[in-house]
Amino acid sequence: MPAPKRPTVVQLQRQADAWNAKHPAGTLVSYESIIGCGETHRGVTKGDACVCNGHSTVIFLEGKSGFVDLEHCTAVA
Repeated sequence: MPAPKRPTVVQLQRQADAWNAKHPAGTLVSYESIIGCGETHRGVTKGDACVCNGHSTVIFLEGKSGFVDLEHCTAVA
């Protein structure tokens, strides 16, 4: 079975742009270290989502060292 295709840089940038249009810096998010295992961190976004090295859409959270894959984040209402 072939490996699943990774999103292109254009697709990733669209994902970042869509997130940024809905969620400005300062948005409270819930983050899962492993998707489906429940919340492991809750924090506030420090800026806009962006594409990292052409393979992931990421965001920085206050209180979290480094960036977090956007697919692991859910905005908290």
